Amino acid sequence: MAPAMVPLNLSLSIDQRLWREDIRGSVAWARALGGAGILTADEVDEIVAGLAKVADRLERDGFEGVSDEDIHSLVERLLGEEAGTVAGKLHTGRSRNDQSSTGVRLYGMASLDRVSGEAVALARALLSWAEESRDIVMPGYTHLQQAQPVRAAQWVLSHLFPVLRDLERLRNARAAASVLPLGSGAIAGCPFPVDREALRVELGFDRICENSVDAVSDRDWIADTTYAAAMIGVHLSRLSEDLVLFSSIEFGFVRLSDGFSTGSSLMPQKRNPDVAELTRGKSGRLVGNLVSILTLLKGLPTSYNRDLQEDKEPLFDSIDTLLLTLPAAAGAVESAVFRPERIEAVLDTQLLATDLADYLVRRGVPFRETHEVVGRLVRRAEEARVPLASLELAVLQAEHPAFESDVEDAFDWVASVDARATAGGTSASAVDDQIAIARERLATFG
Repeated sequence: MAPAMVPLNLSLSIDQRLWREDIRGSVAWARALGGAGILTADEVDEIVAGLAKVADRLERDGFEGVSDEDIHSLVERLLGEEAGTVAGKLHTGRSRNDQSSTGVRLYGMASLDRVSGEAVALARALLSWAEESRDIVMPGYTHLQQAQPVRAAQWVLSHLFPVLRDLERLRNARAAASVLPLGSGAIAGCPFPVDREALRVELGFDRICENSVDAVSDRDWIADTTYAAAMIGVHLSRLSEDLVLFSSIEFGFVRLSDGFSTGSSLMPQKRNPDVAELTRGKSGRLVGNLVSILTLLKGLPTSYNRDLQEDKEPLFDSIDTLLLTLPAAAGAVESAVFRPERIEAVLDTQLLATDLADYLVRRGVPFRETHEVVGRLVRRAEEARVPLASLELAVLQAEHPAFESDVEDAFDWVASVDARATAGGTSASAVDDQIAIARERLATFG
């Protein structure tokens, strides 16, 4: 191999983390060859014992000074040192193509289980926060402008339900990964009568691949995984953005704990929401990894191509990033608290303008007309520099005679939120229903 080609050809620095999966797959393959009559029982025992010694060496010594091309070559070389010439029989009927695909799928299945566990922890933290904040009324925002009052729990739940969808995506990606390619050979299948169903059971896969050509090139599950990761990143980024805003002095609705904030190197008064900013920043990596995988796959011809060696870095980075950010996000949520006194101070009765319009609707006035009437009243309040609720009844009646003395009931924060009792709304009953739905759905993820 030309000297310039050597570093391009190496992948051990990337795929070395798959050593356990490679050994596990090799143990199963040795037993499958034994079952097919290719290896004797003694040879199977020698290979399995040798692989156990290889595992001990890698666990103890790591990869310092190792120069093998990839993890498969390294394990094969070490097996030769431990088991002797019988090691050369292990690769019978097996290709690097189905071997590598099997190892990375095993890694993916286990990693997706870990990520799902961390996402469940975040969902539980959000659920607890929603339960605790049910009775706090805060401004709801559209276009980052105060829009209508909502229960604080409604805002928390708006971040919980995306995480529940993320968990569904992770579950689907895990199912897509759990398809056994081992036994597909390089492209055409295995010429020996190995029991692929026994391989499936031993390695913990749900299904066996249907087509050997597709099996060695299928990376759809990695695209599914990086897509799920990218969506988690987007949702974490949006939650983080809200936490950055709501923890600022200008809003002050939320206080992040000291454990998830940092100080300034210059300004002693600063409490920076670094957990949110760092998490928001990491989301770009997750989106980028999805783009990398899709770009890698889009132009490949049928079956295995060496380009697919590039599938692991985006996958590994997405898994690593999620396992880094999800626990931090969950911890930040668990320790965050609302500041009701600050929220109450910034509630502007203009938030109840729609309730004022609804008051007229209930008296038979068409909504389009009430919209114009209340719009004029809002302007009059702004020009007079008084809250909307402070306008005298005579002023309201000058805009429309349907206003009566009970109009003051329209300026009640709790009445406003509780009027929105339809499914998914922000009334106490609707929020309780959402919490119950979220709790039930979360329970399906363990």
